[in-house]
Amino acid sequence: MTPEERSLLERTYKLTEENNEILRKMRRANRFSLALRIGYWVIILGLTVGAFYFIQPYVDALIDTYTSVFGAGTADASTTQSDMSSLLELLR
Repeated sequence: MTPEERSLLERTYKLTEENNEILRKMRRANRFSLALRIGYWVIILGLTVGAFYFIQPYVDALIDTYTSVFGAGTADASTTQSDMSSLLELLR
């Protein structure tokens, strides 16, 4: 092997090592980015489900009040007034 070939081989080896190091860093950054993205969506979906779980009793009470006020068809005035007062109490 001539000195020129040996020098070329050593330069190629150094470039290959440097390229491998860069590729490993890129892959590590890609994995980290994927983990953060998954964590982001888990937090967003978890907060959404948690908020619905927290608000669900109020929504159910509003739906019950709405159906009792407007779903009964012919409700007398006293029932409607008591339902509206219970709606106002719920909103407070």
